[in-house]
Amino acid sequence: MVPERRKDMEYLKDKPQKTKKDFSPKDAIFVFSSFTFVCVAIIFALIVYDVFTIENFLSFNQPFTIVLNVVLASIGLLLFGIILTLYIPSKYIDETNKSYQDYSLLSIVAFMFIGALFEEILFRGIIQNLFLVFLEHQWTAIIITTLLFLGMHTQYIKKPIMLINITVPSLIFGWIYFETNNILVPFLVHFFMNIGMTLLFKYNLIRVKH
Repeated sequence: MVPERRKDMEYLKDKPQKTKKDFSPKDAIFVFSSFTFVCVAIIFALIVYDVFTIENFLSFNQPFTIVLNVVLASIGLLLFGIILTLYIPSKYIDETNKSYQDYSLLSIVAFMFIGALFEEILFRGIIQNLFLVFLEHQWTAIIITTLLFLGMHTQYIKKPIMLINITVPSLIFGWIYFETNNILVPFLVHFFMNIGMTLLFKYNLIRVKH
């Protein structure tokens, strides 16, 4: 019996182990789209029950401020991402971030679009607004929402320096949202930042530090 057990142990040792499923933009798009519809339904319900108003989400009272925030925040965060990339060694960058640029342009755009839309509707549209309602203090709502935003990115636990890369943008998303009362503003900035960084990597305009 002992020799047989040894053979079984050797077989199991030599047998190829199942690897973690590779990241799939198509699967992520489906998941994010599903959750986005759920979030929109929640916001609709909160508006119906007078917890929020439509002006909390799509105010166009300050068109110049809206455009200015989108342009300046997008450029600033893109430069911020480039600087971090140039100074952070590749071993500290999450593997998923390195692989996005390997997919087709259409898949990248679709994934970045729906990903940014879902995250902004959930974190800024629902969570941050609810904290503002209960706490009545903008920056407290922004900071707590940012902490929850960090908690969602569990893949960065092993790469903690990457948390810098999402903490600063999250604070800015929260701030420009309250400045404009238009969810499209943080969404567009989030999307432009993500797609900009990814395309810079895809076409080798910037490279991670080795």
